Amino acid sequence: MVTKAQDLLKDYKAKRNFAKTQEPAGAAPKGGKAGRASFVVQKHDATRLHYDFRIELDGVLKSWAVTKGPSNNPGDKRLAVRVEDHPLEYGGFEGTIPEGEYGGGTVMLWDRGSWEPIGDPHEGLEKGDLKLRLFGERMKGEYVLVHMKGRDTKRRSGPDRENWLLIKHRDSYARDKDTLTSRFTRSVATGRDFKGIASGATPAKTSSVPAEAVWHSDPEEAEKADQKTRVMAEAKSGAAPAFHPVQLATLVDSIPSGDGWLFEMKYDGYRCLAAVAGDSVRLYTRNGLDWTEQFGALVEPLQKLKIGSALIDGEICAFDEKGRTDFSTLKNVLSNGGRLEFFAFDLLEADGKDLKTLPLVERKTRLEKLLTKSGRKDPVQYSSHVAGHGQKVLDALCRDGHEGVIAKRANALYRGERTKDWLKIKCLKRQEFVIGGWSPSAKRRGFASLLLGTMEGGKLHYRGRVGTGFNQDMLAELRERLDKLHSKTSPFVAVPADIARTAKWVKADLVAEIAFTELTGDDILRHPSFVGLRGDKPAKEVRMEEAQPIEDDGEAVAEKLGVRLTSPERVVYPGQGITKSQLVAYYEDVAKAMLPHIKDRPLSLVRCPQGRAKHCFFQKHDTGGFPEQIHSKAVVEKDGDKKDYFFVDDLAGLVAGTQMNVLEWHIWGSGFADIEKPDRLVFDIDPDEELGFSAITAAAIDIRDRLKDLGLTSFPMVSGGKGIHVIVPLKPAAEWPAVKAFCKDFAQQMAEDEPNRYTASISKARRKGRLFIDYLRNERGSTAIAPFSVRSREGAPVAVPVGWDEVHKLKAANAFSLAAAAERAQDNAWPNYFRQKQKLDPEVLGGRNA
Repeated sequence: MVTKAQDLLKDYKAKRNFAKTQEPAGAAPKGGKAGRASFVVQKHDATRLHYDFRIELDGVLKSWAVTKGPSNNPGDKRLAVRVEDHPLEYGGFEGTIPEGEYGGGTVMLWDRGSWEPIGDPHEGLEKGDLKLRLFGERMKGEYVLVHMKGRDTKRRSGPDRENWLLIKHRDSYARDKDTLTSRFTRSVATGRDFKGIASGATPAKTSSVPAEAVWHSDPEEAEKADQKTRVMAEAKSGAAPAFHPVQLATLVDSIPSGDGWLFEMKYDGYRCLAAVAGDSVRLYTRNGLDWTEQFGALVEPLQKLKIGSALIDGEICAFDEKGRTDFSTLKNVLSNGGRLEFFAFDLLEADGKDLKTLPLVERKTRLEKLLTKSGRKDPVQYSSHVAGHGQKVLDALCRDGHEGVIAKRANALYRGERTKDWLKIKCLKRQEFVIGGWSPSAKRRGFASLLLGTMEGGKLHYRGRVGTGFNQDMLAELRERLDKLHSKTSPFVAVPADIARTAKWVKADLVAEIAFTELTGDDILRHPSFVGLRGDKPAKEVRMEEAQPIEDDGEAVAEKLGVRLTSPERVVYPGQGITKSQLVAYYEDVAKAMLPHIKDRPLSLVRCPQGRAKHCFFQKHDTGGFPEQIHSKAVVEKDGDKKDYFFVDDLAGLVAGTQMNVLEWHIWGSGFADIEKPDRLVFDIDPDEELGFSAITAAAIDIRDRLKDLGLTSFPMVSGGKGIHVIVPLKPAAEWPAVKAFCKDFAQQMAEDEPNRYTASISKARRKGRLFIDYLRNERGSTAIAPFSVRSREGAPVAVPVGWDEVHKLKAANAFSLAAAAERAQDNAWPNYFRQKQKLDPEVLGGRNA
C-alpha cells in the first residue's frame, strides 16, 4: 500500500514546489483504513472557481475538479474532470496556494466526512461507473461518478483530464433544485468565507513566509469561528428526532367563539421545527429543509436547556424597534447578525414518546414544563395562549400593530397538514407571491416594480405589481438575483399589454411576502408593499389565499342542499376522529373536481353503517330507502334482466350518500349516454406485498410509456389503497369486448416482455415477487375507485389524481388525507383530461371491430 500510494503521488509532487507552497508534500501513509474512508470537498478559487471532490482510496485521495460544484438535484449532471491523486494530508488543507504556483489561489474546506462504495470501487473506477454513499456534513446519500464517452479503458498511466459526471441518486437527501452551493458558502471547518481565508496572509512569494500566515486568520476571529464550529459540531453529533410534517392553519374570515378554542399571537417569522436530543440540535423549516446553519444562533440556547429528546414546533422571529415581530427585521438579522427568538407553541415528541395524539392543551402543558429552565430574557420562549375571548384577543393585537391570531381547538390532536383545527385570522392582508418579472425604472437603480403572481392549476397567474417597501440595498440585491434568473419568455399565463411591453421576465423561482389592502374584482392587488423574500416555501405551492367561512359544519351544508343528516357528530373513522359532518364538509370542498368524473354513470357503493372499523359491504343496485338525491336508472344485465343502478349528478347526491354511510364511490368505465362504449380505461398496478412502492411507480411510468407508443395519453392516480391506477380517457367508440381484449393483450405483453417484474394472472401464487397488471376493470359492469373518493381504510386515505412529474417521488398510495386531498382538488393535476379525444383505432385493437 505504501509503495503504491507513493507511486500514485508522482504527478502531484511533480507539479508543485514545496519550498513555495504550504500544501502537504505527502508523507508515507500508515496503511489502509478499516470501515468507511474519508472524503473532502475543497472549494478552490483559482483561475476558475471550482470544487475539488476527493475520496480516500489506496492510501491517496482520488480527485475530480467539479466545475459548478456538487448538486443534490438528480437532474443536474455536473462535469467532474479527474485530476492527479493527492496525499491524505491534503484533506485537511485550507489556505492560500501562492500566486504563480500550480493551482494558485484560495482553498476552502467546503465539506468533509466519510464514504463507502456501492460495489467494488476499483471495478467502478475501471468501468467508469463509481457508485458511492457519502456521509458528509453537507453532501449526504448516494452519488455516482460516470465517465463520459470516449474512455480509453486500456490506459493504465493515470488520469489525463478525464471527463466524468457527478450525479446525485434520487434518495431522501435529493431535492428538485440544487440547494448545496447556494446555501453553503463558508468553510465547514472554520466558518470563514474566501475573503476571511485569504486575509490571513499575503500570497506567498518566497519560502520565508511562515505557514501560520497562510493557514490561520486573525486570532480573535479564529476563536469565534472555533466556538461556532464546536457548537455546530456538537449539534450534529447526536441523533435528534426526525422531521415531521407541520400542522398548518386555514385562513378564515371571522373569529371562532367558545371556550374550546385557544388563541395565540400570530408571529411574523419563519416556521421552525426544533429537533433536540441533549447537545444534538436540528432546526427544520416548514417544508423539512435543514436550516440549522442559518438559524445557528439558536443552537447553543437550545443545547443549554438540557431537555433530553424533544420535537418542538414554533416560530423563529426578530423584534423591530417597536417591539413587534417583523419579517423584514428577521431577514436583516439572518443576513447581518443579531438576536433571534424562538417561540415554542407545540410539542410533538418527548423522550421518544409520540405526543401528537394527545389534546393540544395537554401538549402545551408538557411543553411549558419542558421549558422551565428558559428565563424570561432567553432566546427560547414558551408561547402562551388565552382560552376563549377570541375577539378581544384579536382586537388587542390588531390595535398594537401585530399581524393577527392563531385559533386552535383545545382538544385537537396534531395533524401534519392544513386543517380547520387551526385557524388564522389576520389584522392586515399579507401572503406570499411568486416573482415572474420586473419593470425597468428611469429614476432609480434596480427596477421600478416587481411583477407578481400565484400558481393556479400549475400555471402562474398575474396578480399585479409592487413598487414600494424597498430600500436601496434591497433594490440592488434583488436586481442581482433577478438578473441571474433572466428568461426570454414570460412565465405568466397573461399580463396586461401595457405592462408586458417593457417587462423583463425571470424564471418563476423567487417567492416574496407582500402586504396589501385588498384585491380588485379580478384578483389584482391594491396598494401592495414588499415585505421580504421567503426561502421556506417553493414557488409551486404559492396560491391565492381566500378566507373561508369559519364553519366546518356538514349538517349546515346538508340542510342547505335539502338532505337530512342524522347523527352528524358520529365518528366514522375512529383512528382520526373524523365525523360524518366532517366527511360531508370534505365532499363540499372537492365536489367541483370530483363530479365530472362520477356523474351520470353507474356506481357501486361501499357502505359501512357502523363506521369503517365495522362491517362494510358493496351495493350496486337500488333496493329502495335511499334519499331522493341519489338517483337510479335501469341497465340491462348480461343475462337480459334489468337492474336499477345508482348514479349522482351533484353535491347533494354525494351528501346523501354520506348520510347512507357510503365510504367509497366506485364508477363504471362508461356513462349512461353510451353504456356499451367505455370512455376510460384503467390499469391497476397491484403489487406483491414484499415489493416496495418504488416498484409500483416504476411500473406506472412503464405503462405510460407503452401507451404513449400506441398514441395514447394517460393520467396517474394514487388509489388510496396499495397501488396506482393509470387511466386513459377515451372518446366512446370501441365496445366493451374489443376494449377488454385490448387491455388483456396489453397486460400479457408486459408480462411476456418482463416475466420477472409483471404478471397478467390474478392468481396470488403467480404474483410472488411481481406486479399484477390488473386489466379486469375494463369490462362491462366492472368498476374502479372514483377520483377524490375516500377509502374505507385506516387513516381515511383518498384516491387522488397526481401528475406524471411527481409519480417518481411518491412514497405510498394512501398518503393523501382529507385535508391534503381537499387542497389538491383546488389545483387540477389533470388539466387536459377532459380535452382528450383519443380512441382505440382498429390498428391498436389488432383488427378487432371498433
